[in-house]
Amino acid sequence: MGSITASQIPTPRYDAIVIGAGFAGLYMLHKLRNEQGLNVRAFDKAGGVGGTWYWNRYPGALSDTETYLYCYSFDKDLLRDWNWNTRYVNQPQILSYLEHVTDRFDLRRSIQFNTGITGAYFDDATHLWHVKTDTGESFTARFMVTALGLLSATNLPNIKGRDSFKGELYHTGAFPKDAQFAGKRVGVIGTGSTGLQVNTAIAGQVAHLTVFQRSPQYSVPVGNGPVDAAEVAEVKANYDQIWSDVRASMVAFGFKESTIATMSVSPERREEIFEKAWQEGGGFRYMFATFNDIAINAEANEEACKFIRRKIASIVKDPETAQKLTPTDYYARRPLCDGGYYEIFNRDNVALVDIKANPIDEITPEGIRTADGVLHELDMIIFATGFDAVDGSYVRLDLRGRNGVTIQDHWKNGPTSYLGMTVTGFPNMFMVLGPYGPFTNLPPSIETQVEWISDTIRDVLKSGKTLAEATPAAETSWISHCNDIAKDSLFSKVDSWIFGANIPGKTNTLMFYFGGIGGYRQELHKVTSGQYEGFSLESIAGQ
Repeated sequence: MGSITASQIPTPRYDAIVIGAGFAGLYMLHKLRNEQGLNVRAFDKAGGVGGTWYWNRYPGALSDTETYLYCYSFDKDLLRDWNWNTRYVNQPQILSYLEHVTDRFDLRRSIQFNTGITGAYFDDATHLWHVKTDTGESFTARFMVTALGLLSATNLPNIKGRDSFKGELYHTGAFPKDAQFAGKRVGVIGTGSTGLQVNTAIAGQVAHLTVFQRSPQYSVPVGNGPVDAAEVAEVKANYDQIWSDVRASMVAFGFKESTIATMSVSPERREEIFEKAWQEGGGFRYMFATFNDIAINAEANEEACKFIRRKIASIVKDPETAQKLTPTDYYARRPLCDGGYYEIFNRDNVALVDIKANPIDEITPEGIRTADGVLHELDMIIFATGFDAVDGSYVRLDLRGRNGVTIQDHWKNGPTSYLGMTVTGFPNMFMVLGPYGPFTNLPPSIETQVEWISDTIRDVLKSGKTLAEATPAAETSWISHCNDIAKDSLFSKVDSWIFGANIPGKTNTLMFYFGGIGGYRQELHKVTSGQYEGFSLESIAGQ
């Protein structure tokens, strides 16, 4: 059979399909539909917009980015009109903001809710993507953009007897709106960021709280509180400079990142700097605004650790509990912050179980039995066990590229990408927050990637080509570059979800570009100024 010609190309249902309606999907839809005038359809399995913030309704859900930067920057009127009154923003406030953006830019009419994507395949002959939904529908598009989110594929550990529990059982990533806690005995499994938040929020509501901890955490206060109108006005007046600084920074959290080495100052001065950061609050601030080498220098890291360990010892009254809560490894997981987590262990109704030393043996109808034979009787179990992060949402799909090759096969040795947005063998598929993207505050990274993807789609269409695909050499080179940057980071020395270590059987693999958002934007500029170096641009025969 001969190759298909331009005149034989079927007309796709859409120019582009966007999967997801969170921060990334909404902005992608706006860029492609409102600014480029393309025919675009977005899909989301949820009943409304919000992505992560639609599903994560658990008590205490809060962004650890300050409110003035946990938002979009692309529209000055939106920045000017939106107001806030707290230093950090919680789940209901974030969801309200995203709903406001959706209505302001008339995005809702192009989103099909309550529709999950089960798979998609690339047609080699027509250069079209065929996208399948859980409603039994199928759609075609020239381009497909996946805005699945870093943290959306929930990790529900398959603990023996889990389904036998006769009480309430929830995962924080799919939490009911109307859960009640008063008078109940609640067990929470997990002490990552979500676990710290939910434990702190419900400790004062429940009859008894049992915290099942696998790994003790380094955490600092979040420092949340009210913000007055004058502070909001000052931020708005300086937004141009603020966003310019953010885009040139390392972690994009808005604070001034330190340029001094930990051991370059006296012990007394170190203590002052750490104490100031502790009082001001914020996990990323404590790691990156105090000194410039905590994430890369073991001696410096230990100084940051010792300060937090001393704080835990001073806060938690029971020495045995304090010891269980005190980490001994590197401070090199995602930097955490909390609203009084260590303090809850001074309450009579809160107990800590170290499941690394005393593992969970099984879940029974009455509660959780640990290896020491103790049955912890519970009315509710909450799994704060996180997500199969970054690539987990992809490998759960039936996603096929050129020649029917599945994403699972292509990623059998770990996830790959070029620039964190494209995958060799999957032409015209773009990922927002895919593997090997920047490790930063997410909205600035999302905007960076969405804008680059939108510009790339525009340039492909202008060129008269039908597809763009990352070359194998470019993908290999990008992964090597990311690994070179990460090799000096202490993050790689600790088991965490950042490397997939929270999923049993998953290969411990680098998932991020650790060169900062400023460095990442420079890398993208090199690609576009180099006429899309690392990409193959092709056309259907006769076009």
